[in-house]
Amino acid sequence: MREYIIRRVLLVPVTLFFVSFLVFSLTRLIPGDIVDLMFEEKEYAKDMEEMREKLGLNKPIYTQYFIWMGKILKGDWGKSLWNGDPVLPEIGKRWPITLELGIMALIMALLVGFPIGIFSAMRQDTAKDYILRSYSITMLSIPAFWMAIMIILVPTLWWEGWKAAPAYVHFTDNPLVSIRNTIIPAFCMGAAMSGTSMRMTRTMMLEVLRQDYIRTAWAKGLRERVIIPRHAVKNALIPVVTLIGTQMMIMVGGSVIIEQIFGLPGLGRHMFYSITQRDYPMVSGINLVMASAVVFINLIVDLSYAYLDPRIRYR
Repeated sequence: MREYIIRRVLLVPVTLFFVSFLVFSLTRLIPGDIVDLMFEEKEYAKDMEEMREKLGLNKPIYTQYFIWMGKILKGDWGKSLWNGDPVLPEIGKRWPITLELGIMALIMALLVGFPIGIFSAMRQDTAKDYILRSYSITMLSIPAFWMAIMIILVPTLWWEGWKAAPAYVHFTDNPLVSIRNTIIPAFCMGAAMSGTSMRMTRTMMLEVLRQDYIRTAWAKGLRERVIIPRHAVKNALIPVVTLIGTQMMIMVGGSVIIEQIFGLPGLGRHMFYSITQRDYPMVSGINLVMASAVVFINLIVDLSYAYLDPRIRYR
């Protein structure tokens, strides 16, 4: 187990290197750069070349990357090319908002998806099962961004003064107001995940419930409330945990759209703004944080297998 953890931890910097270099390069390969936005009139060609040289954009991409990474290792994340704001404090100000949104979305998805999936498997092919399966298919079929737009637009036709995207209040300032303002965006992000987790939970529960040891438990006269939580649920959760890890990675990227729609000043919205403005240091810094979060989530998911199934041993 310890050797496995060490190997996984050693893979973290390698993974981050490839991910950060890929995003670093692709951002600069987009037609037009920040200098083109600064100088909208193309007749200032000489000034544009001087600005590119000043910003270091005239160097090869790999040279720019290693210069940037060298500064990162020294603790210097750079500054915004537009307003000169330091990248790291800007990320530190915005990441708690994205984290709050992601945690709320995950909690809502699991509180809905797990119980529904377990109950649907226990009542297979009944009317309740069909209704719950219809719910999961519906949630899977509705894009999160479409649901968010409908939640904002449709109620305005019926209720005067409806505001689905109020001004954000930081959790540390007023936790209750912050949760209230974030619950609708979190629902939009968690709805599709609840449908996916419900389907996976139901499928794995049905497979486990057909195992011989479950039949033996029924034959011994054990009650349903003992068999399901103690013997069935834990063994059915391993593929579901893998799915949750995948969905959490999708949430990291999905926050870009949801935060933009609801006006939440998190990392996702700032990432979108920075990309449109070609603010390379800010884009690279935010991407490094998001990539690190995804790698960490992957590690937690892999290590959770040994807890859920004692038969799994890492060597």
